Amino acid sequence: MNTLPQKLEQFSLTTMSRHLDQTIADATTNNLSFAATLERLADLELEARRRRSIERRVKMSRLQASHSIDSFNFAHHKSRQQARLRILKLLDLDFLHKGTNLVFVGNPGVGKTMLAKIIGWRACQANHRVLFTTAMDMLNHLLASQVDHSLVRKLKLYTEPTMLICDELGYLSLDQQNSNLFYQVISDRHAQKRSTLITTNTAFSDWGNILYNTIIATAIADRLVENSEVFLLSGDSFRKAGKNPSPPTE
Repeated sequence: MNTLPQKLEQFSLTTMSRHLDQTIADATTNNLSFAATLERLADLELEARRRRSIERRVKMSRLQASHSIDSFNFAHHKSRQQARLRILKLLDLDFLHKGTNLVFVGNPGVGKTMLAKIIGWRACQANHRVLFTTAMDMLNHLLASQVDHSLVRKLKLYTEPTMLICDELGYLSLDQQNSNLFYQVISDRHAQKRSTLITTNTAFSDWGNILYNTIIATAIADRLVENSEVFLLSGDSFRKAGKNPSPPTE
């Protein structure tokens, strides 16, 4: 006959099984009721499942490492200082519940990708489904899926996450096929009111130069901007500046 811990294991209550003896011993010492003891075991199980779920979210997000707002130097440039309160407000993740898009615009090295990863990491810790990808990695993946006729299934990888982080849009120009694929991703996410975070070195007014034509550029930009927050980050490359901080620049 199976023991109680073994029966709990059969119900996939592994944490309750592991802590059963110690919890019962503590309950006896502290004269806890049966209900209180059961609740303590249930809390342990729920917390363990929450941690495992977050670990899965982080792994699936492709963020690779932890990222904290404490590592972001707001003093590097005036544009960071001016946007500080708006950026910190993003960490409460209200924008995800509203399906708001975020767009970080600026030259290479000004902190766009770092901010995107910080926000994505916070969303993972809140148990949201997040995916980080560069624009070209996503489009190359989707382009290859057309060969084996798996495009519909592969599109879901990018349209279903609560938050899609699409990094480095504009570093390379997109041909008609890639522009159409990018439109499909943005259009589907817009229809489902799911948040997309874009980092780009190109102003909206110049998207006609990086996408196939102004028509598709306008269609994509309109869907992103309709419900969005746009952050303009200026200044010299923080990577080039190294770790020796200079006075904030205008």
